Amino acid sequence: MFDKYIIVEDTLRNVAVGGEVTGFQLGVRLPYYRGLGLSMVEDIEVTLDGVTAPAESVSLTLHGNRYRLTDLPGIFDDRWEMGEVATVFVSKAGGLSNGEHTVAVRERLRISYMPVPGGGADQKTLSLQGTPL
Repeated sequence: MFDKYIIVEDTLRNVAVGGEVTGFQLGVRLPYYRGLGLSMVEDIEVTLDGVTAPAESVSLTLHGNRYRLTDLPGIFDDRWEMGEVATVFVSKAGGLSNGEHTVAVRERLRISYMPVPGGGADQKTLSLQGTPL
């Protein structure tokens, strides 16, 4: 329903820890008109320049808490509201090169009244410039 709003433009950044670039991050939103508990976020798939990141390399930060995708089914005390921007981090040694990248995000959501998983997908060309966070 709100697929075109999943990827937040101008949020693609490399992330450095101790001077070493360990991956990249971007802002994302839910493609759903209501908020959801994090246990109902079944998957967040990130594809960069045609290559899908392994699920074990992806994490979600919301309200200052960082969760691995594999931990989300057990997170019952945090909620992602409609319109709220969360940060998706992808572990990738060396991060991304400066310039344009095609980024696709697909979210699979468990919605109580739907018999099949809901969610949505968005793809944008984003520009990465500057120094890592």
